[in-house]
Amino acid sequence: MTTLWVDGRLCDPDEPSLSALDHGFTVGDGVFETLKVVRGVPFALTRHLDRLERSATGLGLRAPDRDRVRAACEAVLSACPHDEVWRLRITYSAGRGPLGSDRSDTLPTLVVAASPATAWASGAAVAIAPWPRNERGPLVGLKTTSYADNVVALAWAHERGASEAIMLNTRGRLCEGTGSNVFVVVDGQALTPALSSGCLAGITRQLVLEWTDAREADLDADALRKASEAFLTSSTRDVQPIAMVDRAEIPIGPVTQDVQRVFTECCEADPDP
Repeated sequence: MTTLWVDGRLCDPDEPSLSALDHGFTVGDGVFETLKVVRGVPFALTRHLDRLERSATGLGLRAPDRDRVRAACEAVLSACPHDEVWRLRITYSAGRGPLGSDRSDTLPTLVVAASPATAWASGAAVAIAPWPRNERGPLVGLKTTSYADNVVALAWAHERGASEAIMLNTRGRLCEGTGSNVFVVVDGQALTPALSSGCLAGITRQLVLEWTDAREADLDADALRKASEAFLTSSTRDVQPIAMVDRAEIPIGPVTQDVQRVFTECCEADPDP
């Protein structure tokens, strides 16, 4: 079941509600955020709206109206049972445009949708993808709807029995997953690639850095394979241990378990940190 709000009203998901000329559809000219919703409350909404605005302005779009986005989220979540965990997605595109890369002067499109969240496995199997993330590209640091490279890499990982693909950058340094940030544990220290690697500034990643002694580092291509422990972070999976890298098992150890515990406790204490 999906609850959908498009430009001011709740819609039936099967009802036509977007222009076929919307630039978010034709050229991927848009940005988005995905949040976890527990007991009807979206987690870290303020941080997600901050990043939505950064991504939009970084793409050259006008900043979204925060009050309108919040009202849309409330409208969607009011139609969702509060006894389930939900996945909430906010999508903001350039709106209608020509059949090319130029933009028009039309208003942006705002879509908010929610569906029941699917539980993640207790341990992730990851595969290191053969394609690099371009840490010098124009979209670095922006959460855009231009997601085809992630779709291809994730499908490639699934074909190999993995649940996530891990990307290196053009320098061969550890970067990120297709929809997650990655941490490795070396000598008891949790480390994650610095933003200069080209990875997205994940909300959960940042909270782990703030709430624990994890820190950023420049990590080489073998850091994940050689790690004593490793884990993924994202807004829907929280902290997920990595149990397998390129079909080789690695242990779910005490550092990862401690990060999971601290993250859960802090989330429960403040739903909008």
